[in-house]
Amino acid sequence: MLGDFLRGATYVPRGLRMLNTVGLRRYVWLPVVVNVLVFAGLFWIGADWLQSLMNYLVPEPAEIRVEGWLGAILDFLVVAARWLLWPLFLLMAFVVMFYTFTAVANLIGSPFNGMLSARVEAQVTGRLPREASGGGLFVDALGAIRDELRKIAYFVLLAAPLLILFFVPVANLLTSPLWLLYGAWIMALEYMDYPLGNRGIAFKEQRRLVRGRRMLHLGFGAGLLAITLIPVANLIAMPTGVIGATLLRLEQGER
Repeated sequence: MLGDFLRGATYVPRGLRMLNTVGLRRYVWLPVVVNVLVFAGLFWIGADWLQSLMNYLVPEPAEIRVEGWLGAILDFLVVAARWLLWPLFLLMAFVVMFYTFTAVANLIGSPFNGMLSARVEAQVTGRLPREASGGGLFVDALGAIRDELRKIAYFVLLAAPLLILFFVPVANLLTSPLWLLYGAWIMALEYMDYPLGNRGIAFKEQRRLVRGRRMLHLGFGAGLLAITLIPVANLIAMPTGVIGATLLRLEQGER
């Protein structure tokens, strides 16, 4: 069991090493750039909104018409409030990006991920997946987004018992290791979807196949989860996961 877990984890660095492979780069870096632009735009909108809110709630020091020592104290408090709100905004933006980037990246990148998986398979085996080569090479973009939303719904339902357990005294001590196990499991399911989906395998059947070698896929998911917890490195977690999952399927999938 431990051997399977460690073997699964090795597919993460192997995916990392293939990110700049000729023929894969466009499918790797285009969705990464799109995601960065989306989050940069959201950050800019949030900063503009915060500036407008501060102007409404906290007046400029020049607008305070109080003389003497009381005016000086009010000026200091206003400046301090403005300086305090910006670090809080940056901290909040970082936390939101940290917890939502992977989900949003997968949703935006889903039309590219099926293509990336197919191209990885073509490079390794010399042929495209049977399903991909039948009626067109790539997964339809709208279908990919629909499937991604379906996966997100499944992951939310799976997380519900853990959220309830969090509020149960004593039992909530188990939530931290269970959340890690949950994170590794959804990472494995998320990225195994692309090589399996390219073969026309439905999500229900994908779950059965992944459960068949649970420790192998949990090792792979745990390695990916570790990358998503590292700021900046989580930018490349998605293409790394797609490549690693495709290699894992090609080498371990028929056992």
